[in-house]
Amino acid sequence: MNSDPARLRSMASDMIERGVRRVHVLAWRDLDDDEAGGSENHADEFMRRWQEAGLSVMHRTSFAVGRASTGTRNGYDVVRRGGRVTVFPRVAMSETLRRMGPYDALVEIWNGVPWLSPVWCRKPRILILHHIHGPMWGQMFPAPIAALGRTIETRLAPPLYRRTPTVTTSTDTHTELLKLGWKPELVTTGPVGVDDFFSPGGEKTGHPSVLAVGRQAPVKRFLDLLEQVRLARERVPNLSLTLVGDGPERGAIEGWIREYGATWVTLAGRVERDVLRDLYRSSWIVASASLAEGWGLALTEAAGCGTTAVATDISGHRCSVLHERTGVLAPLHELGRAMADVLVDDDLRKRLSTAAERRARTLTWDALAVGVLEPLHAQVVQPRRGGGGR
Repeated sequence: MNSDPARLRSMASDMIERGVRRVHVLAWRDLDDDEAGGSENHADEFMRRWQEAGLSVMHRTSFAVGRASTGTRNGYDVVRRGGRVTVFPRVAMSETLRRMGPYDALVEIWNGVPWLSPVWCRKPRILILHHIHGPMWGQMFPAPIAALGRTIETRLAPPLYRRTPTVTTSTDTHTELLKLGWKPELVTTGPVGVDDFFSPGGEKTGHPSVLAVGRQAPVKRFLDLLEQVRLARERVPNLSLTLVGDGPERGAIEGWIREYGATWVTLAGRVERDVLRDLYRSSWIVASASLAEGWGLALTEAAGCGTTAVATDISGHRCSVLHERTGVLAPLHELGRAMADVLVDDDLRKRLSTAAERRARTLTWDALAVGVLEPLHAQVVQPRRGGGGR
């Protein structure tokens, strides 16, 4: 029997008894945003469970196209106001002036740009930081802005947060935070969950097939993935590739497909959850060439469906894929070779897929909700001076 929901309710009840019920959660993007990804899904999973456990959760984020400025989702309130940049000072001002109502505790999700909550919040407070963006800045912005972003993320902001209880999903990010000066006892690392919806079923395709899922943005390196799959086809000539998702790189991907006459590539675009599960189940492997991830959510969802992964050897992937146990990690330039190795070896692929599915069943969102609430609960029970306590 899963004891995590009972543990969650117990902590929530304890916080409420101590006068801490209203929790504001700050995030750059909302789950309903067209550009939402794993971080937004992660936030929704713990917020809905906190709300169900008795806490009153309000999610404050930026404007999402086609969505109302206020609403509810899965029981918790959502406020979407401000642009991608203006949301940061706007939220700080609103919280300081209590324009969004009183709150008892704060969760800051730092996604590249900090909210600077240590400056203006004196409530119990924690930070969620999935990964340090590092080389991603150069892919997303012109050089001067990229340099500023890196400086803020690694030099200017860290001194403000080193006494803040911090949650991350990656052991590599954990190590990076310690190097940036975070106190070891204040950094908690834990895996994300895999919904039971993602489960084995159906049949694999009759030919070797690769699936890649994600927003088609530069950081995901889909063009590099196409090149690596093309190399893998030298050993596996009947290999097909399906890309799920959309984004700013879509035009470049379509251009590459035309240039190489790559009729073996299918652009599925955005798909419904049922369709995604079917693709996870039927594909021989799932692949990612991403440059940086907080956690490879698509890889563990595929694992839940009994499909192993071949992915780049980066921070977030090392947590979602256990190398040579539940999948294979490799440098980008060797990804094609690694995919071919797994595709041509039926016994290896079966062993990796079985282990991946078994591990996926141990990863639950209930445990994630408990793991994120624990440091906030500790702040309420034993406030730390300068560390987010009252």
